Amino acid sequence: MNREYHRWHSKDLNREMEMLVFGHAGMPLIVFPTSMGRFFEYSDRGMIGVLGHKIDSGQLQLFCPDSVDMESWYNKGAHPRWRVLRHVQYENYILNDVMPLIRNKNNSPQLAVTGCSFGGYQALNFALKHPDVATHCVCMSGSYDIKQFLNGYYDNDCYFNNPPDFLPNMNDDWFLRQYRERVRWVLGTADWDICLDQNIRMAGIMHAKGIPHWLDIWGDHTEHDWPAWLRMAVKYF
Repeated sequence: MNREYHRWHSKDLNREMEMLVFGHAGMPLIVFPTSMGRFFEYSDRGMIGVLGHKIDSGQLQLFCPDSVDMESWYNKGAHPRWRVLRHVQYENYILNDVMPLIRNKNNSPQLAVTGCSFGGYQALNFALKHPDVATHCVCMSGSYDIKQFLNGYYDNDCYFNNPPDFLPNMNDDWFLRQYRERVRWVLGTADWDICLDQNIRMAGIMHAKGIPHWLDIWGDHTEHDWPAWLRMAVKYF
């Protein structure tokens, strides 16, 4: 299996960033880590193993960037305004650094984004804000409401990075057309998942906006953890 390690200085974040790439061809897939997770998480947790045949056969190429959660949403020592600004800088890093690298290596017209738990938030939020970039969004046990990180603070940047708030009010025809016709949405969750309610709520919002999606609720006492996400990844990818 082709495996590449990349490290470079991000102007948007003003720090060194690391990333792993797995595979040589196929649909490019950006993998957002879980809460405070690292770029090697997918490999360490067994995801590369369960998807190995798809990667080796040239059906999937995974791009696993690092997170800056400890500097953004989980940075409890910083004012919430700085937390959301750091997230915006991270989003710009994905657009300005990660995307050009992907396009240089992979000429597929498609791009999938995915994440488990808080990585599901990152994937959904990115795809909703950039439906001209993402064509597939697969969230596994996603947690989508970031107000829990803001200590009561709220501004426009918070609003436009909180899908449960901005999506119900989205009336822009261009965005809605992309959501409905271009992007394929998967919300995977389970009956014992601590984020079950958030996924049901998000599916309800999508339904109200006429956005086709797949809410897949596993009814086998599956919990919010990696064993479930390994099985979900095999099913969804």
